[in-house]
Amino acid sequence: MQLITGLLIPFLGTALGASMVFLMKNKINLKIEKLLLGFASGVMIAASVWSLIIPSINMAKEQKVIAWIPASIGFLFGIVFLLILDSLIPHLHLESDKPEGLKSKLKKTTMMVLAVTLHNIPEGMAVGVTFAGTIIGNTGITMAGAFALSIGIAIQNFPEGAIISMPLKSEGMSKPKAFLYGVLSGVVEPIGAIITILLTNAVVPILSYLLSFAAGAMMYVVVEELIPESQAGEHSNIGTIGVALGFVIMMILDVALG
Repeated sequence: MQLITGLLIPFLGTALGASMVFLMKNKINLKIEKLLLGFASGVMIAASVWSLIIPSINMAKEQKVIAWIPASIGFLFGIVFLLILDSLIPHLHLESDKPEGLKSKLKKTTMMVLAVTLHNIPEGMAVGVTFAGTIIGNTGITMAGAFALSIGIAIQNFPEGAIISMPLKSEGMSKPKAFLYGVLSGVVEPIGAIITILLTNAVVPILSYLLSFAAGAMMYVVVEELIPESQAGEHSNIGTIGVALGFVIMMILDVALG
C-alpha cells in the first residue's frame, strides 16, 4: 500500500494543479507563472542531487566501484536520452509558436501537452528507481527518502499541471477538456515508475547508473526548458527566487525524511 501511495502522489500533484482551470478565470499571472517555473526548476535540481546522484555515488562505494563512474556515465546518458526524445517528439513550449521535434500536423494544444509529458518522463523514472531501491534493500535508499522524492515531485507537478491546463483553456478548449489534458500529461509518471519497479530484479546491477540517469534526464529538462522559460522577458528575478525556494524546500524534505 505504501508503494502504491508513493507512486500516485506525483500524479495527484499534477491533477490538483490541472484542477486550477476550474478556479481561475484567465491565464496565470506572468509573475506567478515565472515563480512556479523557477520553483519547479529548484525542486528538480535538489532532487537530482540529494535523491539521485548522492545515492548513486554511495551505492557505487558500497559495491567497491570507483564512486564517480556510475554517477558520471548515468548522468550523461540521461542527458543524451532526453536530447533524443526532445529531437523526435513533436512538442510546443509555452509562449512559443515554433514547434520542436519532428514535423507533424498535430494540433497546437496536443503539442503543448506533449511538451509537459516530455518533462514528466524523467520524473516518473526517478520515482520508480528510488522505490525500486527500497524494494531491493541494502542500497542506502530508505522508504522515507523515496517518499521525500515523491512528495517533492508532486509539489513541482502542481504548478506544471496549472501551467498546462490554463493555456489550453485560453486556446479555446473547454474547462473539463483542459483539465483532462492536464491530467493525462501526468499519466506517464506512474506508468514509468511501475515499469521500473516491475523490472527491479533486472536493474539491481545497474541501479547506481539508473539513479544518475534519471538525474541527468531531469537536469536536461531544467536547463533546456524550465529555467529559460522562467528567465525569458520581464520579471526574471522572480524566476530566480522560485528556483531558490524550490531548491531549499526539496533539500529540507530529503534531509528531514531521508
